[in-house]
Amino acid sequence: MPATLWKISDRLTGLSALIGTLSLILIVAVTLIDVVGRYFGAPLSGSRDLNQMGLVVLVFGGMALCDRLGGHIAVDILERAMPRWMILTGDIVSAIVGCIIFILLAWTTWQSAVLSQLLHLSTNIIYLPKAWFQYVAIVFSLITAFGMALKAVSLSMGARPPAIDRAEAPLS
Repeated sequence: MPATLWKISDRLTGLSALIGTLSLILIVAVTLIDVVGRYFGAPLSGSRDLNQMGLVVLVFGGMALCDRLGGHIAVDILERAMPRWMILTGDIVSAIVGCIIFILLAWTTWQSAVLSQLLHLSTNIIYLPKAWFQYVAIVFSLITAFGMALKAVSLSMGARPPAIDRAEAPLS
């Protein structure tokens, strides 16, 4: 069962990272088209809106992969002086706290998305509905929370999360 849950988590993480990568490609293309268009006196209308909403997808899409690969900022200055149980406890607590933070972030974003939908909020120039991007951020936050919860459970049961070789990681 834990192997199945890790496989599901890794697939969801890979999917969110793939969508985030596609967003990055879109941001680069939009910026390139806008800059070239400015040179010829015809900038891309709505490029700012596309870039802002693309960044929402990019940041939240890559968060689960960043956590899975251990890419978050960590200070380990005193780690050599600590006993192993204290380091393990810190890892469990940080995974639980991270999970709670991402669940709260998803909940708050859900409330904001409901309000955005109610008020028909959209971007300023090309009127992209903001709620769509808020729902994407919610899904990606929940994927990240799921991975963190799975890590906390695995660590508390005495098992290390399955290692991901950075060379074989999804979209690394």
